[in-house]
Amino acid sequence: MNRGSKTLSTSYLVKQLPSATVFIDKTFSIVHASDKWIGIFSQNEVDIFGKNLFVVLPELSTKWKKVLENCFDGKSGPMGVEKVTETGVEKWFEWSTSSWYDDKENIIGAIIQSNDITDTISSELKLDKVESLLKHQSEISQIGSWEYNIIENTVEWCAMTKTIHEVETNYKPNIETSINFYKEGHSRNAISMAIFEAMEKGTPWNLKLQIITAKGTEKWVRAAGKAIYRKRKLVSLMGTFQDIDEQVISNLETKNNEKLLKTLIDNLPLNVYIKDTESRKILANKAECDYLGVKDPKEILGKSDFDLYPERSATLSREEDLRVLQTLKPIISKETVNIRKDGTETAFLSSKIPLIDHTGNSYGLVGISLDITDLKQKEKELRNLINVTSQQNKKLINFAHIVSHNLRSHSANFSMLLNFLVEETNEEEKEGIIKMLMNASGNLLETLDNLNEVVAISSNVNITKQPTKLFNTVTKVKQNLSGFLLNNKAQIITKIPKNFKVNVVPSYLESILLNFITNGVKYKHPQRDPQLTLSVSKLDKQVLLSIEDNGLGIDLKKYGNKLFGMYKTFHSHEDARGIGLYITKNQVEAMGGKITVESEVGQGTKFNIFFNDKN
Repeated sequence: MNRGSKTLSTSYLVKQLPSATVFIDKTFSIVHASDKWIGIFSQNEVDIFGKNLFVVLPELSTKWKKVLENCFDGKSGPMGVEKVTETGVEKWFEWSTSSWYDDKENIIGAIIQSNDITDTISSELKLDKVESLLKHQSEISQIGSWEYNIIENTVEWCAMTKTIHEVETNYKPNIETSINFYKEGHSRNAISMAIFEAMEKGTPWNLKLQIITAKGTEKWVRAAGKAIYRKRKLVSLMGTFQDIDEQVISNLETKNNEKLLKTLIDNLPLNVYIKDTESRKILANKAECDYLGVKDPKEILGKSDFDLYPERSATLSREEDLRVLQTLKPIISKETVNIRKDGTETAFLSSKIPLIDHTGNSYGLVGISLDITDLKQKEKELRNLINVTSQQNKKLINFAHIVSHNLRSHSANFSMLLNFLVEETNEEEKEGIIKMLMNASGNLLETLDNLNEVVAISSNVNITKQPTKLFNTVTKVKQNLSGFLLNNKAQIITKIPKNFKVNVVPSYLESILLNFITNGVKYKHPQRDPQLTLSVSKLDKQVLLSIEDNGLGIDLKKYGNKLFGMYKTFHSHEDARGIGLYITKNQVEAMGGKITVESEVGQGTKFNIFFNDKN
């Protein structure tokens, strides 16, 4: 009874143990088990007593039989770690064994205890994962670690730090050799000072320096470190060590390229700038700064055209910018005029080119402008020179025709008067003809003087108008053409006041009248004698001289656009009319006047000549 009561008491005590515990005999059969052990490992199966442990737990490693057999021989110890899935959650347990003795100190089995170490295992797994991740990250970023134990005067480098220094994996550095890896000069002095200040003041450091590796390779590194204290006592220095050689070399190359590009852009004879999508300048070269009157680009960066130019110019520029940014189509070599705030104008040959990102959208534009103000001025001067040359050429041609026409008129008049003189028998008539010859001779001399004046006018010398009595000039022309008019039975009706003056070049006026009168007589109507009427009237700031004939007339609808052209004639035998009118038109325009024509075929022609009433 006593023994049975003792067994029951033992089972009851084991059942209530707070840890997962199981008792097995030497046949591996379960004798006792705590409720916690049953709940974890037997899925609450109560009828496990007397069953083999490895039957209840078929996944239990068979190698543990050896461990339990050793325990049966009095050699207790841990069995190991086992993973168990409980209600879908993985848990880890550490199993330990001890020999089970009876009251006579005989080993009758083994006692197995299981402790939940899930949190510990998870932490270890996380730590392993973090260490693996850090190692991977270290390899990618080429960042190593180091520690200088001040108390023990030892230096520890991680594998990556050794790789950066190109030393063997078993290399043992010390503080002196660590410093000596830094390039002599600035880098070695800087790291020495950083270590000193860290040890004296606790100042951390993060420096970009150069080292020379064990293999003689020169590298850029980033060395960082800080002081570690325990109980206010400095115990070590520790930090990181990163290989940044490629990055630094790349940055240096980039900076050199940027400097080269900046030097190139600044020395171009072009205004170069870059704008963002709001038309604000984010880059401007020296020429652009000089044009805007600033010494430092910072004075205009971030500013738009509305800050730099008058509103009208800025608005036009912004509209162009938006068109380029929205259509992505550049504007190339467009001639523009920029007006600065001081009012000065500059002519540019401008281009605007969109900047396009990898998505195909514009993020700004490049502007390039060539100052062509001097070229435009030279172009204007050249155009003026061409115009002057053209005018001089026209004047030369006019002069040649004036000489030909006027002298021919005089010679023809002389010829006819001489013929009249030879054929005339009446002495009184002869005396009259001789007087006409004398007048014609005087007029010829005066015409030669006038031709000299025309030469001066054609050379832009003394080309000034002067008040001239129109009646006297008409009279002189009639005298010069007396033989011509007499031979053609022409009648000249002059409706001009004797003292009426007009501001003209006298020689031009004489030539104009000569051309129109000879023209009206030459193209007379075959059925009537020629009759020309000259009249004058004063208009507002102008004088109108009208010369009307009763000749053949002109079909203005058909020939109006050819009337005053050089050699633009109606028939081959009318070349003289074309040449004469061409000369006359140029002479009138040279004095600031103009000519209009009224004509009807068979009825005659009226030429209206408008002269400005001022010099």
